[in-house]
Amino acid sequence: MLSFYRGSIAFTLVCLALGAWYGWSSTGSVQATLSMLWIVAVLSVLEISLSFDNAVVNATVLKEMDDIWQRRFLTWGMAFAVFGMRVIFPLAIVAIAAGLGPIETVSLSLNDPQEYERIVSSAHIGIAGFGGAFLCLVGSKFFFDADKDVHWIAVVEQRLSTFSRVPAVEIAFLLLTMFGISLMLDDGEALTFLVAGMLGIVTFVAVEAISTILELREEAARARGAVVASGLGGFLYLNVLDASFSFDGVIGAFALSNNMIVIALGLSIGAMFVRSMTIMLVKKGTLAEYRFLEHGAFWAILALGAIMLLSARFHIPETVTGLIGAVLIGVSLYWSIRHNRREAAAGGLPH
Repeated sequence: MLSFYRGSIAFTLVCLALGAWYGWSSTGSVQATLSMLWIVAVLSVLEISLSFDNAVVNATVLKEMDDIWQRRFLTWGMAFAVFGMRVIFPLAIVAIAAGLGPIETVSLSLNDPQEYERIVSSAHIGIAGFGGAFLCLVGSKFFFDADKDVHWIAVVEQRLSTFSRVPAVEIAFLLLTMFGISLMLDDGEALTFLVAGMLGIVTFVAVEAISTILELREEAARARGAVVASGLGGFLYLNVLDASFSFDGVIGAFALSNNMIVIALGLSIGAMFVRSMTIMLVKKGTLAEYRFLEHGAFWAILALGAIMLLSARFHIPETVTGLIGAVLIGVSLYWSIRHNRREAAAGGLPH
């Protein structure tokens, strides 16, 4: 099992070394440097604990991809996760909100972290709408499936599977939910929330369309006898999904630190371990071994999406978000183990 995490461990040591160098060069104090390293470590642990459901869902997509695309997800995708979501994304928010150029934005993040935090946090309504809508559709796609024949919470999942025969019913439910939440917001915030949510829906549909087109091209190429390394569509989908998971974590990280570099280092370590965890789940066949684990992860995604939408109006602590996901996955794992034991006992009974 350790072999899956060698890259993550090496990446962690590099990040901690960079954190130590940055802390010492910026403060000249051993105590301040150790304090920064402690925050980096806490942020990385929080990112890992809050993203296990992300790893399970990633694994459901990744298991269908060729080895070469699995490796690219761990390397190229990591660059997108680290530099795109943990560095560029918050900088872009500040640049747009404050009307600053790239250099001025970086300067603000380093020299006036309090103002940088304030501007990033002020974009929460839009982030909640976009990320919440996208994640709700990711979760809904799993349950609103007429061909789905394995159900964990059967009384609910069977009904959702039946409803899926109505085209786009999950989008209708989501739009009604977004509209209901918008009624609790001020006019300006409601408009921002609804526009961002609709963009989240459009992004989901666009990513699904691109993935489908790429899959059709790959199938056509195979039919002609060409050798195709399948996975570009899934690779794009996984990175957008990972970005949606990251929105809330990036904003929540400011509760521990408003230093851009410290946040980027801590969240990046967590993101790397989540990717290694995803590869491990695929290679060890964990999803196939535990029947309901995938269900628990998608319920956790639906819960996270709903929490993000509601967070536009209500303050919901990060602890609550993490606990809900952990409980759902933990219960689904227990149910899977119980199912396996019953199957084994039934198979061992004399006929």
